[in-house]
Amino acid sequence: MRLNLMMPGNPRYQPEQLRQFFGYDRLYATLSEVEIAVLEVMGEIGVIPKGEFRGFRRKLREKLHLITTTQVDRVERRITRHDIRAWVRIAQRIVGPRLARLVHVPLTSYDALDTARILQFRRAYEYALRPAINDVIVQLANLVERYAEQVQIGRTHGQHALPITVGFWLATILNRIMYCSEQLERYADGLVGKISGAVGAYNAQVGLPIASRCGAISFEKRVLTKLGLKSARISTQILPPEPVGFFLFAATSLSAALGQFGRDCRQLMRTEIGEIMEAREPGQVGSSTMAGKINPITFENLEGTWFKTKNEFGKVLDTLISEHQRDLVGSAPARDFPTILVNLQHQLNSLLKKNKKGHVFLERIGVNADACERNFSMSAHLVLGEPLYIALQMAGYRGDAHKLINDKLAPEARRTGEPLIVCAERKAKRSKNLRAALENMPTEVIELLKDARRYTGHASRKAREIARRARRYADSRKAIR
Repeated sequence: MRLNLMMPGNPRYQPEQLRQFFGYDRLYATLSEVEIAVLEVMGEIGVIPKGEFRGFRRKLREKLHLITTTQVDRVERRITRHDIRAWVRIAQRIVGPRLARLVHVPLTSYDALDTARILQFRRAYEYALRPAINDVIVQLANLVERYAEQVQIGRTHGQHALPITVGFWLATILNRIMYCSEQLERYADGLVGKISGAVGAYNAQVGLPIASRCGAISFEKRVLTKLGLKSARISTQILPPEPVGFFLFAATSLSAALGQFGRDCRQLMRTEIGEIMEAREPGQVGSSTMAGKINPITFENLEGTWFKTKNEFGKVLDTLISEHQRDLVGSAPARDFPTILVNLQHQLNSLLKKNKKGHVFLERIGVNADACERNFSMSAHLVLGEPLYIALQMAGYRGDAHKLINDKLAPEARRTGEPLIVCAERKAKRSKNLRAALENMPTEVIELLKDARRYTGHASRKAREIARRARRYADSRKAIR
């Protein structure tokens, strides 16, 4: 049988790694696991007689696991008008008449659905997202280290600011990715399941001879332990929304960090800036008509995917409330929650896409050192206004050095193209106060003020520090796997 593995979100962006978790016809696979675990516990505690339970063989379990969404849809639309009762009918036919009566006992729909969704999210994170995040972190750490010393003009408000290095800029992105990754790991570990019944109070388990057969370990805990999950401290018919909400917010935040990388890079690829070069493969086209163009398509897509993801997260916020013990309003939006992970995986895959030689996209990003130097030189005579102003005040200048530079020295530097310190030295010939302050400055400060490339602070050091931390972080996560 051919499966429909379309996932939530735009069909154009469908990461292969996630199809096994979120592909349409696989959506009931984890639900089947929950229901199978319940039947197993029912057998273990004697609710299902031993003779009947012996018939629940591996082959039957495998058939339950293979129930497709398309099959469920068919029964739901023609008969039940309820998705879980449709699944139950199909499952009852598979297990046969002796076990059929106990399928889905003592569950409510969302014991199975919510817990199954948690399994999907946990596995998608563990087996697809986390390895890809790790790879991106390592690749970015390599770039940070490679360009730790490459001088670049820093920019605030779109204007030239203070000198930094390319590695430092990249490290700020890398650090955000690591932070979001840490939060994603934390909240993935906090995802919980529930087997607590129609209003969350375990009514059927307590009122009927089920809980009494379980001894010290509750029915819920027995089932969830089989699935590798912890239970919510308390629930209604549905899980409390915060664990999933925070998990998906961490994923959304990581998408934003990758979007930031895309925005910065596409801006730095502008013709008049040209500091970053996106990898281009033979035959790649930049425009349907302007054949000479090279567009920042991957970087644009990174940022655009973030836009989509943040809007998807609005659906998560909408489901943070429900009526009393549960209503059906949040059901439809929740079906779209995987889109956030699909979008994130797409962003990661874009950065890790290999060319025919096996080199990933991040390895092939180019930094144009000449463009960095050219752009830096445009404002090198102006960008040392900060150290000059502070040095003057520290050297005893009587007056407002900031105002002096802003009103007098900077306009002259713009007009002449000379460094601010040269303009200051010329003005000092007519100002005893300024001359005294300059004479009181240490020689090394005067020399610094003549060479903007030396005023990069700890940019290189911080870049390497973040790169080292990133590698340690990535190595520790490999050990977890």
